[in-house]
Amino acid sequence: MTRTQHIHPILEEGIDRKVLTTLRARFLAVNSARLERALQAMSTRQQQVLKLLPLLFHVNHPILPGYVSATTPAGLAHFVPDAEQLAEAQRLSRSFAYKPARGKLPQPILGLFLMGSLGTVAQDEHSDLDVWVCHDPALDAGQIEELRRKCELLQAWAASQGSEAHFFLVDPQRFNQGQREARLTSDDCGTTQHYLLLDEFYRTALWLGGRIPLWWLVPDYEEHRYDEYVATLLAKRFVRADEVLDLGHLGQVPPGEFVGAGLWQLYKAIASPYKSLFKLLLVEVYASQYPQLRCLALDFKQAIYQGRIELNELDPYIAAYLAIERYLGARGDHERLELARRCLYLKINRPLSRPPVNRNKSWQRSLLERLTHDWHWDERQFALLDNRGHWKVRQVSQERRVLVNELTYGYRFLSDFTRRLQATSPLTSRDLGVLGRRLYAAIERKAGKVEVVNLGISPDMAEHSLTLVHDYDAAGDVRWSLYQGQLTAPELSNFAPLKRSRELVALLAWCHRNGVVDVSTHLSLFPGDSGLSEAELFALFSDLRRALPMPLCPVDEEALLAASKPSRVLLLINIGLDPTQQAPTASAIGEQSMLNAAPESLVLSVDQVTLNSWNEMLVTRYEGPKALPLCLRDYLDSLERVVQAPQLQVFCFARNRGQAIARRVEQIFEDARQSLASVAHGRYLLQVRQHFHMLQREANALRLTHLSDRAALLEHLGEAHHAYSPLRLDRCALEGDDLALILAQGRPGCLQVFYRTAGEIAELSVLDECNALWRQQLPYRDERTLLRPLMRFLESMLYRRNAQQPGQSQELVDPAILFYRIQPGQGARPAQLERRAAPQGEVNDPFYDVQAIVEAGENGRSQVTLYCNHQEFSGLEYGAELFAAVTRTIISRRRDGERYPCYITDLDLTGLHGSGRSQTVQYLRYKARLEAALNAAMES
Repeated sequence: MTRTQHIHPILEEGIDRKVLTTLRARFLAVNSARLERALQAMSTRQQQVLKLLPLLFHVNHPILPGYVSATTPAGLAHFVPDAEQLAEAQRLSRSFAYKPARGKLPQPILGLFLMGSLGTVAQDEHSDLDVWVCHDPALDAGQIEELRRKCELLQAWAASQGSEAHFFLVDPQRFNQGQREARLTSDDCGTTQHYLLLDEFYRTALWLGGRIPLWWLVPDYEEHRYDEYVATLLAKRFVRADEVLDLGHLGQVPPGEFVGAGLWQLYKAIASPYKSLFKLLLVEVYASQYPQLRCLALDFKQAIYQGRIELNELDPYIAAYLAIERYLGARGDHERLELARRCLYLKINRPLSRPPVNRNKSWQRSLLERLTHDWHWDERQFALLDNRGHWKVRQVSQERRVLVNELTYGYRFLSDFTRRLQATSPLTSRDLGVLGRRLYAAIERKAGKVEVVNLGISPDMAEHSLTLVHDYDAAGDVRWSLYQGQLTAPELSNFAPLKRSRELVALLAWCHRNGVVDVSTHLSLFPGDSGLSEAELFALFSDLRRALPMPLCPVDEEALLAASKPSRVLLLINIGLDPTQQAPTASAIGEQSMLNAAPESLVLSVDQVTLNSWNEMLVTRYEGPKALPLCLRDYLDSLERVVQAPQLQVFCFARNRGQAIARRVEQIFEDARQSLASVAHGRYLLQVRQHFHMLQREANALRLTHLSDRAALLEHLGEAHHAYSPLRLDRCALEGDDLALILAQGRPGCLQVFYRTAGEIAELSVLDECNALWRQQLPYRDERTLLRPLMRFLESMLYRRNAQQPGQSQELVDPAILFYRIQPGQGARPAQLERRAAPQGEVNDPFYDVQAIVEAGENGRSQVTLYCNHQEFSGLEYGAELFAAVTRTIISRRRDGERYPCYITDLDLTGLHGSGRSQTVQYLRYKARLEAALNAAMES
């Protein structure tokens, strides 16, 4: 197209209708030329869709596509089908005959436009049709719904013809006021931008029929008083209102729109970086000009007014690139400029390293050749980009660095722009938060996280063959290395690995997450001394694919607005390890014993692979004898504030007892989760061999205590809680031990006494009101003399507690006291509990009241005062002889001076613990210590 005369209308000097006619003709000429370019790039069937669209909205005929009912709005303003369109309609339906309307009928379809890449340098065979259907604002809700249904039918018909079409209903009146309910392009971020969408519309739209945009007739230098100019055009009838469509102006773009548009492009760039980063750069160019912004659509309009109507110069993608080039060039951002050029090259998608199709060079290719010549690109650069579909790890990793830098820069630019100008849009703060988390999940590195390398860079990163090697670094630490190709041992030193990791599963998860290994990849293994077999390696990959299929579903905003939480968890047990073959263990208890051991005792390592609600994949490894409880602790801790437990799968690939180990571990994790779920202060006891592991739910965390043996367990169970702490035993913990019977009986607000006898020795156990355990061995004569002193002590303690704190609830202050006798097991019958009545006292009981008062002394030592039948014995008076003096008094009052044990019948701890309520187990511990001192003095 050639250069024509410059038109410069001035409102105050009057407007010539001939000038307006000339302008309209120029815009329509550019439009026709672009439309012709769009048709040239389409198949015959796609061309038919585009040519017929105006007719299908103008005519409502049952035999044509898109027919809904006789009342569906139809009639495109000022449209008269040409011979080619009627011929296309008859090819589609031979019985169709067009009958022009008689008289003036309603024409509710005011305008029909295409917007996007059609007719531009970026159009290809996959470009979709974004169609704006501008309708009469007077249509009622029923008519709009019928029109929407017509659009859905036309979309389906277009798809059947090989065209992806999207139709958007536009009320020009509401749109001009900034009101719209839906997206207006398939690449639209919704209501957060209006003017930038209008800018894109004005510079890319193809007019298909109906009224023309009134914006065409307002000079770019009059944009600041657009409304005044338009009012004059209409009032003085320079243009007729029914010939034009007013969608608004670009006089001033609010800063919040740059944020909204930028956020949308950043969001899309995570999955489709090249197309979106190009648009993001244009948003940055615009934002950097604020408030003196001049949209590219105004340059487009100015060029037409000046008669510069050469299509390549007016191409919206070329104009956008040139603006980006000027901006980045002025800043010296050469790396970012090269990225912008790659984005444009890949968007145009005309591979210059290959000959043109059918030896016919398209106008897009010719234009791209001129551009890349100016960029000084060579054949090597063309070959690299044209081969992007085959890029593998090395090239993708290099490109990822550039893309991540750009994404990070874009996010920081928008954040800074928002703060600096206090730019607000309806969802700015929310979207910034969501996008920040989306970027964090996609690109941020952290311990244990599997890095996502392929950010929409290559469609397929699977390698044909790989070599996996286990060896040691210079410091003697284990490492796993992954090499490209099928290498022999001598060749390894000549190649650099694709990836190294200290943990095998972390490396394999990286391969799976990034699609480096698929079912067709040939994987060679050099296991070293790891014990990993090829069968185990292939089984591991197979289960990773089944449990965590790729690609992952997109993360919705609601998930990102909440803290991340685990959604799927894989536990991989003993990878590369066989517990029956481990030298230290096998030599200790024998291989056959190992084969018969409890499955949980055979867990030597756990590799946990977690996929969370932000689609982050994390790998954590646990090794050694505490691997299972540590993994269990972290797993349960991650479920804090999680409503629904993640999907848990456990795998163990060991040849010996692998399935049994996996089933048992899964059982432990599920039992522990249910035991501690929503239970305040809950505890769970796991036993592995002779070691015990106590998990306890506290205010903000889960505490894990390792207990080396049964004695350590008993000491831990005797610690005071000051609140009821339910205890759940793993189903295999303390198997065959009477302690399991006792601990299973815990009840809040209840004192439970358990006893068993063995000859002249009895064992007393008490579970107090908070479920703490106290245990003592005593000489046994009969049941009454064993239990009555304890009963008297507990009653005195409860009486004292009740008197000291009358405000406490009865349940806490005065709990029930229950007694159980432990009946030992016989043969196959396990031990059982027998409920017993509380021991009854008699008038001639040979027991004296022995009361103790314990107070805090100096240097952290406590001071004890004893009362024997109300006679005071103070440490201040007797010093080290205190307990001997008391025992002499007790013995002197017994018949024949008998020397059976002494018992404390009452104890006051308020001088030690203050007025706060002491727990029963604390009273019992002090009671046992005092009684031990008294009885030791008696024996001496």
